[in-house]
Amino acid sequence: MKTSPIIALDFDSAKQAFKFLKAFDGGINVKVGMQLYYKEGPAIVAQLKENGYDVFLDLKLHDIPNTVKSAMEVLAELGADLVNVHGAGGKLMMEAALEGLDKGTPAGLRRPGIVGVTQLTSTEELQVREEQLIGVSLEESVLQYARLSKSAGLDGVVCSVHEATAIEKTCGKEFFKVTPGIRLAEGGAHDQKRIATPGEARLAGSTHIVVGRAVTGATDPRAAYELITSQWEG
Repeated sequence: MKTSPIIALDFDSAKQAFKFLKAFDGGINVKVGMQLYYKEGPAIVAQLKENGYDVFLDLKLHDIPNTVKSAMEVLAELGADLVNVHGAGGKLMMEAALEGLDKGTPAGLRRPGIVGVTQLTSTEELQVREEQLIGVSLEESVLQYARLSKSAGLDGVVCSVHEATAIEKTCGKEFFKVTPGIRLAEGGAHDQKRIATPGEARLAGSTHIVVGRAVTGATDPRAAYELITSQWEG
């Protein structure tokens, strides 16, 4: 997947998504999450690919290994460029996901990239300790999921910008660090806690950034995207 910013298409329908995308020339990276996928199904991925977009299919699979393996076999046929699973599912589940992805990718095509979700950017330190009952810091929890993802053969992880530098030191520069929670300096945090600007993400070592409401909620989405891209590229 290209390293340009990934726009989260958090819309209720394909009609709304493509209406938004009219402001762009095509060829950009987009993210299809649960909201849009559950409404439109696999067809939305095909439509976006036909129109020249690179697609991050963000469904965060998390189940027993065999179920995730079978699901990934199906998702591999859709043509998405990047997919993900929850690192909390464990190494065996992530290995099974990769196996299913390899098996389901049509002959002659490159398999989609796959990343493991560490901790959501809406998660705070207190939640890790009091709700998840994890006896280490939030950062150490994220690093452990990153190590597990790498040992399972995944291409990288989804993490916040705040852990990207530590993950690079632990897992290497080429290991994907896909970072949501990107905001312009004057933007709001919304429901995410661990946020950062595009420039901060670049300096921290993020390989990809995911941008949602900072672009989709902007008065001029194209201008907001171009500003974010310029800050990201430095």
